Amino acid sequence: MEPQEPVQVHQPMPVEKIDMEMVSRPAACPPGLEYITQIDQLLVHQQIELFEAFTGFETNNKYVIKNSMGQQVYFAAEETNVCMRICCGSQRSFVIHIVDNTQREVMRISRNFKCCAGCCWCAGADCCAFEVQVEAPVGQVIGYVRQMKGCWYSFDIKDEHHDTVLKIDAPCCLCQTICCRADVEFQVFTADKKAEVGKISKQYPGLAREMFTDADNFGVTFPMDLDVKVKSTLLAAVFLVDFMFYEEKKNNNNN
Repeated sequence: MEPQEPVQVHQPMPVEKIDMEMVSRPAACPPGLEYITQIDQLLVHQQIELFEAFTGFETNNKYVIKNSMGQQVYFAAEETNVCMRICCGSQRSFVIHIVDNTQREVMRISRNFKCCAGCCWCAGADCCAFEVQVEAPVGQVIGYVRQMKGCWYSFDIKDEHHDTVLKIDAPCCLCQTICCRADVEFQVFTADKKAEVGKISKQYPGLAREMFTDADNFGVTFPMDLDVKVKSTLLAAVFLVDFMFYEEKKNNNNN
């Protein structure tokens, strides 16, 4: 995917925000990601798009990224053209711009369009595996999230050299309905899979929200002392999970 110029990200909902100027930057930490070095959990709440809810017309996704106390840490906005959203649905390419509370872009997540991607049995081939690239700051790659081949869905968290540092396993049941209201948990393991070190949780939003809006809520946990670049790449995995497993459901509900 070709590099794109920074875009102005407009945040529609006022919420309590963290003052990033009060956080010092450790050595080797990409600028703007200082706060992530001090936490072991982030919440990702997708914004409710009323126009989309009433018309079924797919719009660019927007997310508020919060700490465990509900304070906004970052804001994320998808950049995709209308044709791509309408014609390609959840398979679409995208760029997600993540900005801090001063509107500075601190991270960029991008995915190329692959018409044959998604099947877990065929994910050993590049053309059949979904992958996102993570940059922080923009122009400097810090990691990748790649779908892996197997009998069920799994992902590798890779560093900038494409070496695997963590693994993610999807659960056998991905659905959330009135009869299945539990959170859906994607387990995060060490590279050798000997220990579980975190998880990505798709939180049940409530029946009305699930039926009539396309807004998803996620939580991601990780060790406090995990490298900040790996934490940030694990955060990027939340967006890949959302597009792969829950954006398709939204599009089907809108038809």
